[in-house]
Order: sequence, then C-alpha cells, then structure tokens
Amino acid sequence: MTTTAAPIDYRALFHALPGSYLLLAPDGTVLDNSDEHVAVSMLPREQSVGRNIFDAYPSAPESQRDLDASHEEVRRTRRPHTMPLLRYDLERPAEQGGGTEVRYWQITHYPILDAQGQLQFILQIPQDVTAQHQATQQAAEAKEALDEAQNRTEFILESLPVLVWTNRPDGTPDYFNQRWLDFTGKSLAEMLALDWDALTYPDDRAGLQRGWQQALADGTPFQYEYRMRRHDGQYRWVLIRTSPRRDAQGAISMWVGAASDVHERRQMVQELLTANETQAELAEQSYQLYQKAENQRETFHSLFMQAPAMICILRGPEHRYEFVNPVYQQIFPHRELVGRTVAEALPELHDQGIFELLDHVYQSGETFHAHELPLQLERDASQQLRDSYFNFTYQQFRENGQPAGIMVFAYEVTDLVRARQALEKLREQGPGAGTPELT
Repeated sequence: MTTTAAPIDYRALFHALPGSYLLLAPDGTVLDNSDEHVAVSMLPREQSVGRNIFDAYPSAPESQRDLDASHEEVRRTRRPHTMPLLRYDLERPAEQGGGTEVRYWQITHYPILDAQGQLQFILQIPQDVTAQHQATQQAAEAKEALDEAQNRTEFILESLPVLVWTNRPDGTPDYFNQRWLDFTGKSLAEMLALDWDALTYPDDRAGLQRGWQQALADGTPFQYEYRMRRHDGQYRWVLIRTSPRRDAQGAISMWVGAASDVHERRQMVQELLTANETQAELAEQSYQLYQKAENQRETFHSLFMQAPAMICILRGPEHRYEFVNPVYQQIFPHRELVGRTVAEALPELHDQGIFELLDHVYQSGETFHAHELPLQLERDASQQLRDSYFNFTYQQFRENGQPAGIMVFAYEVTDLVRARQALEKLREQGPGAGTPELT
C-alpha cells in the first residue's frame, strides 16, 4: 500500500513563518502577510490585503517617498534594497487603548522573480529596531551631555581668578589652568614634568613636602602657605589648599587644588605685627581678621560646592540664580536664591548699580572686576542693612554662540578693609595712640 504525501499549504506556511513579512505585487498591492506582521502592525489581515500599501499602512509623505523609491529600485534592478532607518509610528486599536507607538524600522525589499526572470512579487521584511535606535540615541545624548559638562567645567576652571591644578590619586599632577601657567611662566608640558621643589623657596620645601605626603597617606585635605617663584624670579607668598575627590566606593579618584597670591596681604599683616609693640592687641586682632578673611576666601574643599570663594551662576538676561555654592549662600542664610532673579532675591541692591553692571556684562560680553566694592546688604532676618566689601568678577558665558548667563566669582574682604582702615587710623594718630576699634 503506497502512502501519498499531503499537499503543502504554502499560504498557511507563509502565515506561520517566524518573522514579519509583507508580500506585495509589483504595483504595491498588498497580497498577504505573516501572522507576526499582523501582530506587529496591529491591523487585521482582511483590512490590508487587496489594498495599496500606502492606503493600508498610511505614512508621512517623506516616509512614503522613501518606500516608493525603494520599490522602484527593486523593480528597476531586480535586486534586494535595504532602506535607511525609517520611523513609522503604529496606531493602537481602540480595544488596546488607542494612541500611537513610536517605532523605528530597518526595511529590506526582496524581488521574487518568475521562471522568465520577470518580477512577480516584492517581499518586504521590516525589522523593528526601535530599542536599538533609542539606545543609540540615548548614548549620543549622554555623550553630548558629558561633553557639555566637561566644556563647562573647563570654562569654569579657566575662568576662576586663582591658580588651579589637579593630581591623580597617587599625587602625580595632570592638569594646571592657564593662570597657573601664566604665574610660573611655564608651559603645561613643563609643569607636568617639573619637580615642585624647583618653584618652592628652599626654606619652605621640607614643610611643603612633609604636609603633602601626609595628606596623600591620610587622604585628607591639605592647606599650606609658602613662597613660590613667579615667572619674573620673585618669590611670592601663596596659600594653597588641595582636597581629595572620592568615587561612589569611597576611593580617591583625584585631588583638586587651588592657590592664591597672598603676598601683599601677608606683608600688611607683618607690618601690623611689627609697627609698634604697644599696639600688640591691635596687631593680634588684625592678624585674626586676616586669617578669617583668608579662610573665607581660600578654604577649598572642592572647586564648586566646596569652593572657598563665593561662586554662583546667573542664567539668562533676567539674571536668575541657577547655582550658588555654600559660601555664597552663607552671606544670605535666610533667603532662597536658586530659581529667583537677583532683583527678586536681593532687592536692597536696587540703586547700588549692581543690576546695571549685570546687564552690561550680559549684553556686551565685557568681563567686570570689582576691588573692595562696598555694598549695603541685609545679612540676616533683622532687615538691617550692613556695609560689606567684596572683590568679585562678573564674566559672561555663552552657549551655542549666544550669551547664556554670567558666572560670578567673589570673596568678601570686609574684615580686610576694616583692618587696613584701622592701620591707617593708627598711622595718623602716631606712636602711643590708643588701639582703634575694628568693629
């Protein structure tokens, strides 16, 4: 007895193929599709078969042009053609909640020829690559954000009116900002290869090295005042502070340091200390004021949130606070600054010229430097205005070639100004005069 094989149902086989397939006539009429294509397109087979592909699956004009061009390429060459990435959003049926789903597709059209080599069908194989495209897009956006953050960090580092450097976890220096290079007269390559002792006054080398090595061993901030050689050969007193930055696991990932030239102020303090033995109390008070002013200005724990100076970023022509560091916030402990404009947050600055200065810097791009500028500020909730003195810099920053805001770097010198005023008063009174009031 002979067994005859059952005829193969090729339509059922096509429907069951593991993949998304759409069978078209050469003129673009939908002839059939696989079950997976039906599921992915969310359109029942009976609503697509017999209709032109663009009627059954409407698309944006640009997408339709690309699809039509691919069909024409297959009809003309009788060769497969893969389209560029195509966005085609799917409409969800009402029973599935309605709305649309954003989808990206990689579509290839294959010619199916008859025995004479004539085009009989076009087989479309669309691959849903939405996840891959979104991952690529997110990676690109993340890289762009990282690049922007790095550019912004570099801008701030180069804009700060202090000498900035960084070290690797083992203490090896790997960055110096332009102000450092200008101060020393060295190139970046020279600084990276230079032994710091070459720039340090001989009597200060041992203490500097001992303190730095101890900080490296303990992983703690390091502050030191010593004499460093300037580009003209003169040794200048500088105050340095470097702090470790730690990663999520607590390991040191880098050291961040800053140095300021304190030569004149140190000389002034020395003059106060030696001017007259009978004025020891005044000298001690002045020195304490100096130390307090230096701590306010120079105590770095990090360049931004833990910087020793007042740093803030003002966004837009209305000068809205986008960022303030703790030192800046300490001047106004009773006020919310971030999110408010300077005019809203500090109304007492009206008629003191600050708003006009900010407008000028934002519009012109000219950097403004203030030295011991007096301002009347409400420093607490008493609503009483107090005279305060500041050194500060207003510097415009740009984004995409347009003014975006102003970076403010400042430090308060109220105590320093009052100390100098006391010294001047002492000089006017001559030897034997009583100790002037510093407060």
